[in-house]
Amino acid sequence: MHIFYTPDINSDTYILSEEESKHCIKVLRFQKGSLLNLVDGKGGFYDAIVDEPHPKRTRIVIQRVQKNFGRRNHYLHIAIAPTKNIERLEWFLEKATEIGIDEITPIICDRSERKDVKTERLNKVITTAVKQSIKAFHPKLNEAERFSEFILRSQNTNKYIAHCIESKKSVIKDQFKLNSDYIVMIGPEGDFTSHEVDAAMKQGFIPISLGNSRLRTETAALEVCFEINFLNR
Repeated sequence: MHIFYTPDINSDTYILSEEESKHCIKVLRFQKGSLLNLVDGKGGFYDAIVDEPHPKRTRIVIQRVQKNFGRRNHYLHIAIAPTKNIERLEWFLEKATEIGIDEITPIICDRSERKDVKTERLNKVITTAVKQSIKAFHPKLNEAERFSEFILRSQNTNKYIAHCIESKKSVIKDQFKLNSDYIVMIGPEGDFTSHEVDAAMKQGFIPISLGNSRLRTETAALEVCFEINFLNR
C-alpha cells in the first residue's frame, strides 16, 4: 500500500505536489490506472487511481473516501523539552506518530539545553511517519513555547507533569480516566526545577512517576505515549 499525503484535497480530482509526483512516477513507476491511497491529515482516507501521470504534476481521481479513518477514543498532547541532539526528538516524533499522538508542543524550560526548534523539519518527520504507519490524522506540532506560558494556557481535562524530584507522585493508571483528553509534560535531561513543578501543580497539573529507572527525555515521552494508548484499548 502506497500512501500519499494530500492535506489540501477538496474535490474528486487532485494534482500531487512536485515532490509526491516525482516519487509516484520516477520512484514507484506508477502509470495511468495505477491504484494508490491518500490521507489528508484530518481523518480522510482515499482510494484513488492515477489519471494523468507526470513527474511534476500527476493528476489523480478519487474513487472512495473513508472519513475519520483510524480515529482513536482519546486525545493525547505531549509537551516535551527539546533534546540537545535534535535527532533524538525526531526519533520520538516518528515513534509517537506510529503509536498514536495528537499534539506535540516543544517547551523551553529552565534547564533546557536547546532553546530553538525548527518545526518545518520536524513536521516532515511526522508526515513520513503518518504515511508509513497508515494514519489519516496528522499530529499537530506547535511552535516552541516557554514553560511558564504553556502551563497558563493548558485547558485539557487531565494534566500531568512527569518529574524525578523526590516527592509524592502518582502513576498514570491511578489517575487515569478512560476515553478522555490528556496532556503530559516531559522535562529536559536535567529534569524540571522544583519551582517549575510547583508552578505546574498550581495550574492543576498532577505530578506523576514513570517508574524507578532514569529515562532519557525522548524515552520518557514515548513511555507516556505507549501507556496512555494501551490503557485506552
